[in-house]
Amino acid sequence: MSIPTPHITAKYGEIAKKVLMPGDPLRAKFIAEKYLQDIVCFNTVRNMFGYTGTYKGEKVSIMGSGMGMPSIGIYSYELYKFYDVDSIIRIGSAGSLRDDVHVMDIVIGMGACTNSNYVSQYKLNGTFAPIANYELLNKAVEVAKLQGKKTVVGNILSSDTFYSNDTTANDSWKKMGVIAVEMEAAALYMNAALLNKKALCMLTISDHIYLDENLSAEERQLGFSNMIEIALDI
Repeated sequence: MSIPTPHITAKYGEIAKKVLMPGDPLRAKFIAEKYLQDIVCFNTVRNMFGYTGTYKGEKVSIMGSGMGMPSIGIYSYELYKFYDVDSIIRIGSAGSLRDDVHVMDIVIGMGACTNSNYVSQYKLNGTFAPIANYELLNKAVEVAKLQGKKTVVGNILSSDTFYSNDTTANDSWKKMGVIAVEMEAAALYMNAALLNKKALCMLTISDHIYLDENLSAEERQLGFSNMIEIALDI
């Protein structure tokens, strides 16, 4: 396959080596317009907006990933494989499973458990453990400390189901120490492993699975500035 790809219309060189990927394409637009200078839109296919600009003199791109592992699986693979992107940092939202992790807290996914069948394509004789790139993870923790922002680092769950018919599933993952649940990181980590690239997932808690805490859709789209500023400074 050559570029443009079926899902990204950018020419080679129009996408930076470092890409930040929120799930929501409108959040990508908001971040680019708020934080980047000299922005250029490189993709509008399926309204999955992508932008390249500069932040503190560094070239950086921001692009939506859509919802779920099939969607981020497509976009991250094409970015890594055909546009020679080195690092993708997912900046998303998640539901907290832990009693001491609340709305607006920042979680960094060291590992990403999953109930997805995404890994089956690799035909591995066992269970693969999708993990973050340590260099990016370590930098994220250091940057957060310098910015005076608290982060929680540990295991997250990438789920294929938002509305699950299994009402006991969250209890089981919580018992295993999983911090929060989202829907994309495991596929991103697997693509990075396959293609020898770097990946990190940073999440802002948008709701709590067990407590009455949640953000509105607008707050999720326009908020999360603490997480975004950490990701930009990595």
